[in-house]
Amino acid sequence: MNLNLRHAKTGLLGALALCFLVTLFSKFINPYWLYILYDIGINIILAVSLNLINGYTGQFSLGHAGFMAVGAYTAGVITNQFGQLNAFASGGVFLGALLAGGLMAAVAGLLVGIPTLRLKGDYLAIVTLGFGEIIRVILQNVDSVGGARGYSVMHGWTNFFWTFGLAAVTVYVIASLVNSTYGRGFIAVHDDEIAAEAMGINTTKYKVSAFVIGAFFAGIAGGLYAHSKQYITPGGFGFMQSIAFVVMVILGGMGNTVGVILAAILLTLLPEGLRFLAGVQQIPGVAKMYPLSWVGDTRMIIYSLLLIVLMLTRPQGLFAFKKRQR
Repeated sequence: MNLNLRHAKTGLLGALALCFLVTLFSKFINPYWLYILYDIGINIILAVSLNLINGYTGQFSLGHAGFMAVGAYTAGVITNQFGQLNAFASGGVFLGALLAGGLMAAVAGLLVGIPTLRLKGDYLAIVTLGFGEIIRVILQNVDSVGGARGYSVMHGWTNFFWTFGLAAVTVYVIASLVNSTYGRGFIAVHDDEIAAEAMGINTTKYKVSAFVIGAFFAGIAGGLYAHSKQYITPGGFGFMQSIAFVVMVILGGMGNTVGVILAAILLTLLPEGLRFLAGVQQIPGVAKMYPLSWVGDTRMIIYSLLLIVLMLTRPQGLFAFKKRQR
């Protein structure tokens, strides 16, 4: 275990160094693809953190977008208030804003976790779905953060280093936690909650811990998202956004960190790859021969059909494979 932990730390440091080097040369990357890379890194953080709740602990949360919204608005407000500093100090402000957003999201996860995590299955999913909608409605009615109009974030400080560096930290923390002695409690709750309680494991404590840790990283991802888009609205953190994160976890394989990362990359690139359908209409002669005006509007329908096919053919997850027997 110590050897594996040492290798994991070395891998984390190597990933951070690589992210720093890529950031130095990011000005040579097409801005469009750079923002797609930011989306990939943010979705990796969200999917891996949700995997701790849904995959390793066996709960079913539909409110991850609500935690993301708390972190996004918190970080945006802090940098708007204290971001008028020199370049060196701005990095510290940004890191502090991300951590503050994560902590506020963790508090929200604690508030929703303590009274509701004695529930199981569909009941828990409904409660977390309601929590996410409550957050969205509250943000729509708070004028100090723009209300339904949305909120402008002054500083676009999200870059490759922050995005993928924090993604690497998220993967490292979740993987180290799950493979630790304490983390075995999450797996015990997932496998058989009644048996875990009979063995003296406080299952409610583990479920609350999973929600708080998952919400913390979701809040950090929200802060990165806010400083990448620089304009956020409550509608961007709705029910469908939470569903997208759940699909990443299911498609990658519940409790499979590597698979979830690959699924987050795939499901971020797939909608962008389907944008070529809208460009087909621009080919000379094609628009006249075939009425293709609908293809741009049905891009997400095709995306949804592909997801249905994948779920039918690989219900255990696209990147989930049978584990080697010990």
